[in-house]
Amino acid sequence: MRNTAEALQAFETVVERYSIELESFDMERLMKKPNEEDWSIGQMYMHLIQSAQFLHLHNVDQCLAGSEVTVDAAEEKTERGKGAFELGSFPPVRIRVPASPQYTPKQPESKKQLTDGFLRVVERMKRTEAAVSKVPVSRKMVHPGFGALNAQEWFLLIEMHYRHHLSQLERLKNG
Repeated sequence: MRNTAEALQAFETVVERYSIELESFDMERLMKKPNEEDWSIGQMYMHLIQSAQFLHLHNVDQCLAGSEVTVDAAEEKTERGKGAFELGSFPPVRIRVPASPQYTPKQPESKKQLTDGFLRVVERMKRTEAAVSKVPVSRKMVHPGFGALNAQEWFLLIEMHYRHHLSQLERLKNG
């Protein structure tokens, strides 16, 4: 498993790729959905920004704070979670979640919204990275598919998640 400094560096590289790709799209292309069930490129970008800010980093913060919502230290990762962390990436399979108002991201309002969102995530990752290694590994929050993760694992998951969506970006660009 890589350390948080390596993950941060890899994350910045992945965000740079997303940013370069973003420059080539106009708003019409960002908002174009291949069909009713798939997301647009813009929705995928919104998903990346929102999941990092409001799920992954939120759970890192809960572990940092020693919040009462953290789970028992004996709780473990699921088999899927163990596999992902052993691989250092999500399995190379398409994950489908049924459309819902709670999960389906909204279309972006502008390219600037996406650029600013990526910048905020990178800044927050940089601010958070040094503190993550100081958090006891016994402080965990439950991921819906991967089970109980500690602060370092939640932090590493962000880069893994962004990297996982690169295949979706390619599919949407070419589809």
